[in-house]
Amino acid sequence: MKSVILAAGKGTRMKELTREIPKPMLPVAGRPALAHILAGLQAAGVDEHVIITGYLAEAIESGLGDGSRFGWRVHYVRQEVQDGTGKAPELARSWLGEDPFFLTYGDILVSPHNYAALRRTLEGGAAAVLGVWEGEDVSKGAAVMLDEQSRVLDIIEKPPPGTVSSRWYNAGVYIFTPLLFEYTRRLGKSPRGEYELTAAIRDMVAAGEPVMACRLTGFWIDLRDAEALARAQGFAAEPPHSPSA
Repeated sequence: MKSVILAAGKGTRMKELTREIPKPMLPVAGRPALAHILAGLQAAGVDEHVIITGYLAEAIESGLGDGSRFGWRVHYVRQEVQDGTGKAPELARSWLGEDPFFLTYGDILVSPHNYAALRRTLEGGAAAVLGVWEGEDVSKGAAVMLDEQSRVLDIIEKPPPGTVSSRWYNAGVYIFTPLLFEYTRRLGKSPRGEYELTAAIRDMVAAGEPVMACRLTGFWIDLRDAEALARAQGFAAEPPHSPSA
């Protein structure tokens, strides 16, 4: 299985911390955040990765190289225009083939066992699987509405506080089948002026595609700012580990 990791953004909320280091390469518990993600995916049977780079791309590409010294196979594609997450996966389309693939943001850390849990959820016949996290302020990201069988009923990007009742937050870790690309290619820009991946997911749900949620357990950390980065230093990685980057 393969993965796509979105790591092109500037990380402006990190302020001085990302002036010379892209956010996915900031150290967490002694190694770059991206190294934790790649090691967790590897433990779930994901053996090849494409990283979408942009801001300070060279720092990521030189820092991880082709991944061979860690047992990974890593490729890179640069997102020249930073116009949102909705179109970014298309940069990896020709490399992915016709198999399902993981997609995650390069600043999202989860307990590694969750990657295998997402994969098991896909085996139920889903067209897409969304990792969801309970209790986060959904107005900071996207609220996910579920039925009793954890099928996704709707996903709303950055809802105003108090406007949705869901307690499930889009965690930024997914598995998609190539069906995703039928929806990303038709995307228009959101009111925020970006192509948003959540809009493509919402269109899949509206079309009746089987989109399922996987409720993450353990820990979930969005490295959105310096405070979150400080909390992440207590991040307890589960074995097996790959070497430090």
